[in-house]
Amino acid sequence: VKEVSYMHSEGILSGELKHGPLALEDENMPCVLVVLKDKTYEKCHNALQQVIARHCRPITICEQGDEDVQSMSFRSIALPPVVDCLKCILAIIPLQLLSFHLAVLRGLDVDCPRNLAKSVTTE
Repeated sequence: VKEVSYMHSEGILSGELKHGPLALEDENMPCVLVVLKDKTYEKCHNALQQVIARHCRPITICEQGDEDVQSMSFRSIALPPVVDCLKCILAIIPLQLLSFHLAVLRGLDVDCPRNLAKSVTTE
């Protein structure tokens, strides 16, 4: 989101949410959570409960059939079932689309972001 739409955003591990960022959560703070049924599910579900307790309206990326997470969410994006090793790749797609659409709505050129450092070096 930062590189394309020039909006401040932070990706935070669900276990780290309690160490500061949770204090910023309220009804005006956008919050997107990825809550997939994997080994981090309980921590992510707990993070969802924590942001809801602070009156945040979370947008979740979850798996189809996870009625618990979908019912707790302001909005949810349900991903189709896939093997565990592909879940994180599939979950990135809605986040990339969010970045793209935020930039377009702000009238920015998504094909030519400013001040983007080159990641390839030559010797």
